[in-house]
Amino acid sequence: MGMYYLSVCGVGFICSIVGLALQYKHLLGVLLMLEAALMNLFFLLFLFSSLQMCCYSSLIFVSLSACEASLGLSVLVALVRAHGNDYVSSFSTLV
Repeated sequence: MGMYYLSVCGVGFICSIVGLALQYKHLLGVLLMLEAALMNLFFLLFLFSSLQMCCYSSLIFVSLSACEASLGLSVLVALVRAHGNDYVSSFSTLV
């Protein structure tokens, strides 16, 4: 059963990275793909840490990914308020 979860998490991570490479129009889509990649990495870390040692490292990882998500959403809100859109192509005009 462990290899099944490992393969599902690996495929999910690869799909989220491919989606990140293809979804570059809106910042919200990019943030969602990054969050999906982090969740797949969390599941992989949890699978490996449950076999080895305690799960404190996975709790730290989840707290860091929650901080990353909140920071990304705050940057998204600031960009939408300042420029009126979240297109990634308009980031060159931010300089």
